Amino acid sequence: MTTVEIAEHGTPQSVPLDDVTGRALSNSGIIDAAADPNATGRWRLRAKGKVGVANIQLPDGHEVTLRIRPKIPIARLLFLLGYSRSPKGWRNEHVQVDEERELLPAFARLFALQAARALRQRLLKGYRDVEETVLVIRGRIRHAEQVRRHHGRLIPLEIAHDEYTADIAENQLLRTACEVLLRSPGGIPVDVRVRLLRLRVALADATPIARGLTLPAWRPSRLNTRYHHALRLAELVLRNASIEHRPGDVTVNGFLFDMARVFEDFVTTALREALTGHGGHCIVQATHHLDEHNAIRLIPDFVRYAENGTPLAVADAKYKAEKPEGFPDADLYQMLAYCTALDLPEGHLVYAKGWDQAVPHGSHRVKNAGITIHQHALELDQPPSGLLHDIQMVAQRLGRRDPAPQNGAGVSMETTVSGGQT
Repeated sequence: MTTVEIAEHGTPQSVPLDDVTGRALSNSGIIDAAADPNATGRWRLRAKGKVGVANIQLPDGHEVTLRIRPKIPIARLLFLLGYSRSPKGWRNEHVQVDEERELLPAFARLFALQAARALRQRLLKGYRDVEETVLVIRGRIRHAEQVRRHHGRLIPLEIAHDEYTADIAENQLLRTACEVLLRSPGGIPVDVRVRLLRLRVALADATPIARGLTLPAWRPSRLNTRYHHALRLAELVLRNASIEHRPGDVTVNGFLFDMARVFEDFVTTALREALTGHGGHCIVQATHHLDEHNAIRLIPDFVRYAENGTPLAVADAKYKAEKPEGFPDADLYQMLAYCTALDLPEGHLVYAKGWDQAVPHGSHRVKNAGITIHQHALELDQPPSGLLHDIQMVAQRLGRRDPAPQNGAGVSMETTVSGGQT
């Protein structure tokens, strides 16, 4: 087995690999891989937007384990993930994960601890609708099924009843997350693996969810309060653990997070929370159109509306700038289209700070349009309280009543940059 370790969005790394392994990494779609033109037998590897661990199996049976380290500390990443799932319940999470340098071991440790806490009192039980074929009547007879299947015979009986059982959605999610983590491609410490095995035994009455099926729905309630944190972690495990079969090519089995999606979910969730109480309502991924015939679709990440449905503010989350010298021009053009379609004098681009010349806030006023585009850079490598404070500053700009647009002159963009925090 070959193991390759690279850093998220780092400089291309030249690694000694044979051509078969290099092509497998390239075909996996997880990273950028190309033969090194300056050295025979080496490939240049560069992570794109995913972090975590993946196991890539070649057609000849050879396996490559790919580990991609996030550029922010593990604890910060776990906060972004947790806050997006439950903004009111994850702010004061004190689980120590600093001892883990990789995402999968840290996530497995956090899940094992929260699941153990959830099961500390007893296994949660609930009622589940059951339809089955039996010899003794119980519950309600399904008359249509009885006639269709048995053509007037008295037995067996097609019945439906409510069963009080531990085999409910909550326990199924926890059991399946245990199974997924236990068969993840390496890296889980022995003590965490022992905890997961104990959890699997405790959840033996729950049926694992078959691969490829839709995850069962659960609703937060007073009865399952102690399960909430563990269930949100389980959903994250199951939604980010993937297996993809490619006949004749490679098989990818991994536990990976798309950082652009993680950042977008965090920003939109945090903005919605920060604007609570400002009036109106907020919609994530709202659909609008640029042209009068509704042929050109626009889907901003975040739009704030008045009670009557009039757009008041628009924002888009951008995890990484494409150019080291500053913000990409394409993002400005995209936001200009949003503001034009929504008839707004201001738009907001929210970036993850990570390039040398990014400043906390910059703005561009578009000539001949009277539109100002704001650019905010969030420092992710800071305590949660500081990050949420920065989001609050961005939300204050979105929460203002928009001033009337003022038309300028010319065809270019005028740029102003401020160094103060927003």
